[in-house]
Amino acid sequence: MENENKQVKIKVEDLNLVFGSRRDEALKLTEQGMSKAEVLDKTGCTVAVNNANYSIYEGEVFVVMGLSGSGKSTMLRCFNRLINPTSGHIYIDENDIMVLDEKSLREMRRNKMTMVFQNFGLLPHRTVSSNVAFGMEIMGRDENERLEKAYKTIKQVGLQGYEEMMTGELSGGMQQRVGLARALATDPEVLLMDEAFSALDPLIRTQMQEELLELQKKVQKTIVFITHDLDEALKLGDRIAIMKDGVIVQIGTPEDILMEPANDYVKAFVENVDRSTIVTAGSVMFRNPPHVDIERHGPNFTLRLMRETGKDVLPVLDKNDHFLGFVVDNDVAEAKKKNKRSVEDVVIKDVPMVADTTPVADILPFYLEYSLPVAVVDDEKNLIGLVSHSAVIAEMIGKEEEEVIQIKEGGTHE
Repeated sequence: MENENKQVKIKVEDLNLVFGSRRDEALKLTEQGMSKAEVLDKTGCTVAVNNANYSIYEGEVFVVMGLSGSGKSTMLRCFNRLINPTSGHIYIDENDIMVLDEKSLREMRRNKMTMVFQNFGLLPHRTVSSNVAFGMEIMGRDENERLEKAYKTIKQVGLQGYEEMMTGELSGGMQQRVGLARALATDPEVLLMDEAFSALDPLIRTQMQEELLELQKKVQKTIVFITHDLDEALKLGDRIAIMKDGVIVQIGTPEDILMEPANDYVKAFVENVDRSTIVTAGSVMFRNPPHVDIERHGPNFTLRLMRETGKDVLPVLDKNDHFLGFVVDNDVAEAKKKNKRSVEDVVIKDVPMVADTTPVADILPFYLEYSLPVAVVDDEKNLIGLVSHSAVIAEMIGKEEEEVIQIKEGGTHE
């Protein structure tokens, strides 16, 4: 499995959170399969989180998304016990935070995880540097140490030169950067971000998303990010958990969510998403295509393979399976007429190659210049698969067009 070698940072086990006086009764009803609305009707209790079980890996951006009232922000507050769950466990580095006493809980909040809120939570009577240093001040660090760290972190989030300005003099996007810098300054292992960019204007929000991704490349924190915006979730998340009525209905990579929505609720979320920027070459490529071995297969064998497979274009590999280029039927036929024993002279070598992680939107421009399929290769230039015109166009304009396109292409490059 893909995640077998990843270190689990946070493990959520059988987590439930119920608000109301008849919590035990409400929990039993949820175990019997009753919905949030039914439990509310019978007990007057609100089920905020219903039997959540999942792991978050070290260094990943794990996004929890859902509509208002889905339970996403409430669940996040269980991570640092701003809200105490009704039952279940949350492990940080295999340590159950549910058993921590008040002193240990304070230490965990100070040293292991910190939170970035939607409304920034800045101290208006303090400067930028003083706000950023505030967490370290609470921790009792030396003034020179915390100011040095504050200045370094302020530079990290792109606010160099604003250190001694009052936060009220800054724009919303800049204030959010101060909030992020304050969170990072204490060097937490886990960053909890609750709708952190939701209050920002769209352009500033997009910029903050991009800056967070760039910053994450450097700091490699474990980030739990809450949002109600699917585009934001797809852009930021290594994996996404989708919640509805306190229940996690699907967890997966952005591509998993788009390609294999778990139910109609998830389908409704993703139906208007531009899949071409998320779906990758690895998802739409034709794996293990028939190919020509440059050292063993001459024009006669190649033409026979083309007839058998219905292809007029074939990839050419060397003995180590490295991709060399393509041969086309007319060129191979001409080589046969000339009694050539090899197809080497007719291999088209100047062709694009992409990784399996390349979004299909980035592949489309190649087809403006090349009529051939696009080769998908690994780091060693081994051929993994081929991406056809129809596979890319189907993602760009919709699956409903796919059959028409394939008919027009005649299936020759599939």
